[in-house]
Amino acid sequence: MRQPAHGGNLAWAAALAGCSPDAILDFSASISPLGPPNSAIAAIVSQIGNLKHYPDPNYSELRLALSHFHQLPPEWILPGNGSAELLTLIGRELAQLAATTLITPAFGDYYRTLAAYNAEVLECPVISSEQRVLLAEAGHLARAELPVLLSTQHGLNVPLSLTALSTHSGLLLNNPHNPTGKLFSRESILPYLEQFALVVVDEAFMDFVPPNEEQSLIPVVQEYANLVVLRSLTKFYSLPGLRLGYAIAHPDCLAKWQQWRDPWPVNTLAAAAAIAALQDTEFQQQTWKWLPPTRNQLFQGLAEIPGLQPQPSAVNFLLVESQKSTSQLQQELLKHHQILIRDCLSFKELGDRFFRVAVRQESDNQRLLTALNSVLSAVSDSGTFSPC
Repeated sequence: MRQPAHGGNLAWAAALAGCSPDAILDFSASISPLGPPNSAIAAIVSQIGNLKHYPDPNYSELRLALSHFHQLPPEWILPGNGSAELLTLIGRELAQLAATTLITPAFGDYYRTLAAYNAEVLECPVISSEQRVLLAEAGHLARAELPVLLSTQHGLNVPLSLTALSTHSGLLLNNPHNPTGKLFSRESILPYLEQFALVVVDEAFMDFVPPNEEQSLIPVVQEYANLVVLRSLTKFYSLPGLRLGYAIAHPDCLAKWQQWRDPWPVNTLAAAAAIAALQDTEFQQQTWKWLPPTRNQLFQGLAEIPGLQPQPSAVNFLLVESQKSTSQLQQELLKHHQILIRDCLSFKELGDRFFRVAVRQESDNQRLLTALNSVLSAVSDSGTFSPC
């Protein structure tokens, strides 16, 4: 079975570990361990009888709920079958421009959707290796200014043609950034709205940032016709199996995308769960209270393991640099501890010396730390990976 490009592939992990998928402790998918909320489950149950009907093609109730949540008119919101479906529509839009600049390391689906429409891609590293070392030592990776794309002093190796292309090209980035966990300030992104024809900001993990710290561009979306914000409801509310996301952009843009896609992309149960989850302020507060101390405990535990260097993060996952091969580490953890971590081989800038782990409940995090200590201690003693 081919090694997955995404996290959360329990069938692949179980085949390698020789166990059932239910036995795998999954740190590879950055999904909150606190959900799904009981309110969402109750909403799903209440809609079972409506499965005999087609969903409302306009998703009026769902758009109204999102409208109240973000204080925006409903026509500025387009629900989708996960943000991945909407990203595919956006890829078609971006491909019509001269080029699209990607802030890298970049989520693999960005390359997928751009390649599907033969879009021209320009890559801009979010941080050079030299900067990464300096910022990690200073503890500044969790919150950062977006680097100046057109400046050579940051060592970003941006193509010289970018200056000429920018007003006729697009910019695609995620904030908070995956896989580093960096949170870019809103002010550092705003200048690019004046420089690029289309700016797409994927905020799939922004819900994990408390309201007094979040840097979403949603509050300014009505000021910029060239701004698209993508959001996901699956990670914060633990609903990846339902596939639900939404785009926020100018109504003319959303109306065009609506014509490009299949009807009824969001199923009845997903829509009901989303409406309930958005109104569940108790669950939201619980998550914001749980995450910081639990993330800090996991960070400290990882930092104490020789050979590992976790990077500060603003969200529910940690990027970890390893002195040993992380693909081998992944396999050892699966075979001997039934634990799945996310290798970073699909992020070509990171390669086999980085892995990513979700923040889970404290007992699960401790199990991971114990397993990592065991595997890496065995490597230190023998010089190679061996059974623990």
